[in-house]
Amino acid sequence: MPKGQPNVVPNDGLTTRQRRNRPLVAVHTGTGKGKSTAAFGLALRAWNQGWPIGVFQFVKSAKWKVGEERALRVLGATGEGGTVTWNKMGEGWSWVQRDLESSEEAAKEGWEQVKRDLAAETYGLYVLDEFNYPMHWGWIDPAEVVEVLRDRPGHQHVVITGRNAPQELIDAADLVTEMGKVKHPMDAGQKGQRGIEW
Repeated sequence: MPKGQPNVVPNDGLTTRQRRNRPLVAVHTGTGKGKSTAAFGLALRAWNQGWPIGVFQFVKSAKWKVGEERALRVLGATGEGGTVTWNKMGEGWSWVQRDLESSEEAAKEGWEQVKRDLAAETYGLYVLDEFNYPMHWGWIDPAEVVEVLRDRPGHQHVVITGRNAPQELIDAADLVTEMGKVKHPMDAGQKGQRGIEW
C-alpha cells in the first residue's frame, strides 16, 4: 500500500468513494501487548470525526480504573467530538478466573446489548474489548457474531480485541492485526505499572 493506495482495485461495481466509505470490521488479536490500546486509539479518531462511540468491555474487571475510559469519557463530555458510552460486562475476568458462570452470563447479556445497538444503529464505532475470549471459551457462537456483523445496517464500524480470535471472525473481518510479543517486562518478573498497563 504505497502512499495509501491499494495494490488491487476489485471489479465490484463500487465507486472509489463507495469502497472507501464501507463500514469495517477490525480484529486485534495475538499474544502481544497493545490490542486494546490500538482499539482505543481508533476510538480517538472516531471521536474526532464526531462519531458516537460504544465501548463494551467483556473481560477486564469492572473494578479496574482504565486510563482510556477516563480519557474517552472526558472527551465525550466536551461536546466537541463524538459521544462516548462505556459498558462493563459484569465483574469481568482479570487473569484469575473466578465465577465463570456469572462471567458467561454477563458476556452473553453484553452481546445481546451489542446486537440491539447494532440493529438500532446506535454508534458509529463499537469497541468490543476482549470479546474474542467469550467466543474462544464457547460462551458466544462465532458464527452468530459473523452473521450479525455481516448483516448490520447503516454505517457502523466494529473493532474486536483479544487473544485467540476465532478463524471464522478472522476470515470475515476487513482488517486483522496480530500483535506478537517479542519482549515484555513481565518476562523479567516486573509487574504491570500505572500509565503503561492501565
